Amino acid sequence: MNIEAYRNYCIAKKGVTESFPFDDRVLVFKVGGKMFALIDIEDLDFVNLKCDPELAIELRERYPAVRPGYHMNKQQWNSVYLNEGLPEDLIYEWTNHSYDLIFLSLPKKKQAEVLAE
Repeated sequence: MNIEAYRNYCIAKKGVTESFPFDDRVLVFKVGGKMFALIDIEDLDFVNLKCDPELAIELRERYPAVRPGYHMNKQQWNSVYLNEGLPEDLIYEWTNHSYDLIFLSLPKKKQAEVLAE
């Protein structure tokens, strides 16, 4: 996966910000101040994505490249390994799912602010 293409995809979404809150390697994408994707820009081994808990289990059972979130809540986050043969469209689909989960968890006022940006 090309990090610039992935970054451009994420920041094109409504209200998305990017930062390096942990160190100078882990790029974090947020909507409404809440994380939806994290990726190590030097390693590019995996991306952490928020996921509906039931879907997270299903994806882990179906795809060996999807594992419980590294350094994250294992019920709600998946680590999606990028160099294990997954089609990129699935990674983008799951990124959308993660963004949507976070966006929908925001208070209505915050959602309206994000949509107005």
